[in-house]
Amino acid sequence: MNKIYYLSSCNTCTRIINELNLPEEFQLQDIKTDAITTSQIETMRRLTDSYENLFSKRARLYKELGLKDKSLSEDDYKNYILEHYTFLKRPVIVYNNQLFIGNSKKTVEAAKHAIHG
Repeated sequence: MNKIYYLSSCNTCTRIINELNLPEEFQLQDIKTDAITTSQIETMRRLTDSYENLFSKRARLYKELGLKDKSLSEDDYKNYILEHYTFLKRPVIVYNNQLFIGNSKKTVEAAKHAIHG
């Protein structure tokens, strides 16, 4: 399954999706209106090193909840992502069992190369 987890209100996500020129078989999931399931986050985790890789430390709630001053476990990262969409580093692109996390230029270029060769 080829899928992008994104936030429709995020201009950066929208720009990246347009830039990727996605094939029709891609599914797009707006994580604000269609929350990530436990099964989906576990599938993403199998394709990366940790839940922490999927976690956004730039989220406003991260600072508001004082999470930077806490020692978070893998389960904590997973639960925060499931609890509130803002904790998922966006976008997350799943393509042919490869995972591309975030909006760095290097990540977007790698996804583009994987998708279009």
